[in-house]
Amino acid sequence: MSVDLIFVVAGAVAVAALARWRGWPAPLVVTAVALAASFLPFVPNLEIDGELLLTATLPPLLYSAALNASFTSFKQAMPHVRRLGVGLVALTTVVVGLVAWLMLPDIGFAAALLLGAIVGPPDAVSAAAIGRKLGLPRRVMTVLSGESLINDATSLTLVRVFAAVAAGATVTVWQGLWEFVLAVVVGVGAGLVFGFVLHAIRLWLDDPTVSSTLGLLMPFGAYILAEHLHGSGVLAVVAMGFYVGYNAPRTSYAQRQHDKPLWRSVDFILESFVFAYVGLQFPDVWRTVTEHNGSGVLVVALVVFALVVLMRPAFVFASYAWGQFWQRLRLRRWKHSVEAHQKDPTSRRARPVAAARARRASMSVQPTTQAIQQRVLEPVLSVRERIVISWSGMRGVVTLALAVALPELTDHSIGDGHVETLIAVAYIVTVGTLLVQGLTLPVLIRGLGVTSKDQTARDNREVARLRRLSNEAGIEYLRVKQERWVAAHGEIGREAFNRFSRGLLKVEQGATSGENDLDKVQEDAAAGRMKQVSYDELQALSRGWLSVRRKVALEQSRVGNISEEVMRDLFDAMDAEELALDTRGSFRKE
Repeated sequence: MSVDLIFVVAGAVAVAALARWRGWPAPLVVTAVALAASFLPFVPNLEIDGELLLTATLPPLLYSAALNASFTSFKQAMPHVRRLGVGLVALTTVVVGLVAWLMLPDIGFAAALLLGAIVGPPDAVSAAAIGRKLGLPRRVMTVLSGESLINDATSLTLVRVFAAVAAGATVTVWQGLWEFVLAVVVGVGAGLVFGFVLHAIRLWLDDPTVSSTLGLLMPFGAYILAEHLHGSGVLAVVAMGFYVGYNAPRTSYAQRQHDKPLWRSVDFILESFVFAYVGLQFPDVWRTVTEHNGSGVLVVALVVFALVVLMRPAFVFASYAWGQFWQRLRLRRWKHSVEAHQKDPTSRRARPVAAARARRASMSVQPTTQAIQQRVLEPVLSVRERIVISWSGMRGVVTLALAVALPELTDHSIGDGHVETLIAVAYIVTVGTLLVQGLTLPVLIRGLGVTSKDQTARDNREVARLRRLSNEAGIEYLRVKQERWVAAHGEIGREAFNRFSRGLLKVEQGATSGENDLDKVQEDAAAGRMKQVSYDELQALSRGWLSVRRKVALEQSRVGNISEEVMRDLFDAMDAEELALDTRGSFRKE
């Protein structure tokens, strides 16, 4: 088994690497190749326990997604995410459960609802891979990734409730709601505790290798502990990832540079294996279909497949219209509060505006009007963007793993033959959505012309604004430093300082000649051609300059004047600058 697993992982990685090299969607290619290879006699038939599969793959994949996601964008898109991640999963569970029960009454209503909960959550891995490659707008990617971060928690909670009912337990509606509330509270609480501990370790421990290794292990601990306490392991991992990712700018640049390639490699290996595993299960499913009323199972699977595909666009458009209606009411109420505040700042209706002004007054950086509007309004999605989201409902590892784990989840209480039927239906829906929607999604995106050109223009404006602000802060920093520098080194130090400062300002403005000017000054200092000015002093000045720029970027991001994604891109550039400083310093010491 262990040797077979290694061969499968190696083959999946090789196929995914080829797909990436050719520019093809790797998840779909791996699934298709694994499905075709499953008919070969020498290809191993992997049998992995469903709960083990979830525990081994879900925590690192979810943690990595949350770690790299923008918490600010996620919070802004929460209305969309909540409707899709909770509302659509619950509706899919009920509708698919009712239809499956009408078509297969022998399985029982609880088992039918269990099937609905299993096929309810889409997996955004393949959709996100396609979206990144084709340049989907950030707001669309945020909705898709945000949905995938919470819909698994909704599905797993519903599966837990209906599995208990199928096993013979009596569960009331209030008990089911309490189960959901407990899952959310315990899961998020456990995740925040683990996130706080890991972030503290990353700040205290000056060893990126050790802290990154702990970052690999702790998501499993958060997931297992939350599940043991009857909470949501999914939400625990997501909360932990958001906390650590949101606070990542406060850690060292070496830690950030160490984490990125590490998690990209983990994602690549796990995603390749997961989609290969999906394809390799086809022979077992086909055997189940042929041995247990094959035509009936296929009919049910096709009906369920049609339901999950057609329900999503109907729900996306209907829920979006409903959300816009409530948003207009909120804006009207906010407008009335503003008018009341202008007439009488002490009135009850004016309190929301007064409170908001008090919060903004306490900030060191004032948010722009655009940033305030972004906090009040949920992202607007065009018709074409809603069509893309509607067609991004591919199922994945959660659906397959829950189906495989059905016997253990229900204590083997579902009748003989029925478990195999449910597994076959879930599998056909998973592979069907991956291949049908996954293969046609790129064509749909290109045909509709949904691109991120407008987002790129906004990002460029944000970068220009930030450069102006950081330039002002940098000039003030240099002014203070110059006074101390001249006091310590005299007029000779003033000349060196001015030359070095001009280079720093050129770097901030994006001029390539700035790096050359900095290198020339540092070379002169290192060679002793600049009396009383040491190379280490220039290095310290550069680090202080980077610190000022990082502080400005972080402040502007926290108040919403620039997006978190732009802030992270700028941090990446500054981290590269600091790495160059360290590299030059190490060469000089040698």
